[in-house]
Amino acid sequence: MSDENETNKLWKIRVTLMEMCRARGYVVDDDEINLSLQGFKDKFGDRPGSGRPSRTDLNIQVFHSTDVNDQMFIFFPEDAKIGVKIIKEYCQRMKCENVKRAILVLQGGLTPSAKQAILTMAPAYVIEYFLENELVINVTKHCLVPEHIVLTPDEKMAVLKKYKLQEHQLNRIVMNDPVCRFFGCKKGQVIQINRPCEDDDSEDENAEKGPTTVAYRLVV
Repeated sequence: MSDENETNKLWKIRVTLMEMCRARGYVVDDDEINLSLQGFKDKFGDRPGSGRPSRTDLNIQVFHSTDVNDQMFIFFPEDAKIGVKIIKEYCQRMKCENVKRAILVLQGGLTPSAKQAILTMAPAYVIEYFLENELVINVTKHCLVPEHIVLTPDEKMAVLKKYKLQEHQLNRIVMNDPVCRFFGCKKGQVIQINRPCEDDDSEDENAEKGPTTVAYRLVV
């Protein structure tokens, strides 16, 4: 891949990650969300083939808006395929800095031993991983994806009470659904899905929005 295409890809990935962090409640400046391609080049460089930027230059640490002790790392490994040694190095850094959650942005995959190491560390240390190609676009902004809202525990209980339902009676959505992965959903959480009615097909941004249908899904 040319430096130009690689730079463009890394810029899109970083912006998606910043949007993901904000959606999960972490503090992200507007400048990071609105970073232009030229701004990315000015900050990190435009010659990734020569290490400007290297992937480790793109590593991120964020803090949650309601709990400063809730921190998350985002690591961009240099290696195309990640083995258990690198996972242990990341885990050691997480332990040293008292960070319990991390995201890996992978060029390739993980070895079976690396996947097992991640499972072994949970739930004390939670490491998620995404392929770079999964982060080039923000899945929640796709035109075919309706609005998803992750409910708080109190909101979940209010929904169950309102409709006189038990948790197991809700329709389900799996944790590895792309939108669930974007929000970092956990089993037992409930997602509200707001879907425009089919007859509301106006493309005029100033038009009054029609009614929406609301559905709830239990993460399993």
